[in-house]
Amino acid sequence: MTTFDSFEIPLIQATNENLKGYGYLVDDYDQTEIEITAWPRKGWRDIDKGTGNEGGITEGPFETWWQGDILYGRNNAVEHKSDYDKDGQYLLGYSCHPKEANENSLKSDLKQIFIWHVNYHPDGGQLFFPNNNEPFISPLALPGDDMHLEKFKAFYCDGSKGLYIHANIWHEGVFPLKGKSTFRGKQGKVHARVSVDLYEEFQSYIFFDLQIYYLDCLKLNKLQNFLLNDHKMLWLELHGHQILLC
Repeated sequence: MTTFDSFEIPLIQATNENLKGYGYLVDDYDQTEIEITAWPRKGWRDIDKGTGNEGGITEGPFETWWQGDILYGRNNAVEHKSDYDKDGQYLLGYSCHPKEANENSLKSDLKQIFIWHVNYHPDGGQLFFPNNNEPFISPLALPGDDMHLEKFKAFYCDGSKGLYIHANIWHEGVFPLKGKSTFRGKQGKVHARVSVDLYEEFQSYIFFDLQIYYLDCLKLNKLQNFLLNDHKMLWLELHGHQILLC
């Protein structure tokens, strides 16, 4: 539920249809080409064809790990030099309101994820490909510096495919649903980044609810249909988690 300092965004199953404009799902990491944006011209004279796009790509593991209520990340494809990078790592998000987050928390079940920061890369696209078929979520918004919180959608990927996003797409890494995860990463080598501190600019975080997606995230073991009080209910037993859905 949206509150005065937290804006809820929808969580949807990622498909190539609803990813149009944002990017697409990827079956083969090695065969996926990274779009490189040509260097922008400064005046009325055009950049010579075949130039301005020769920076190439860079590759490396994108590591993520939950430490209590806080999700950290490290992009080994690029150097960590900006103010956003602390000790060679990113603070990606939280499993509760950021003001209540605790690295020493023992909570194990994610119910929501809060995000404080988003960014885009004007120099090229970016690919995230899970190493071990781990489900993950990526919050995305279409290009434009006059971005608004309500423009974001959180795309749930079941881990069977990677996610490619175009240049200039607002995003914030990838969000696994438990433990540690590693993604094969590939992107433009220039690594230009435009960032927004959401709380500083909008006095609000964005967050998405996870509970309806435990079906895929926790791997379905048994599915039974039954009727209860004249309503059709769905009972899911998921690795010790039981969820009742109408």
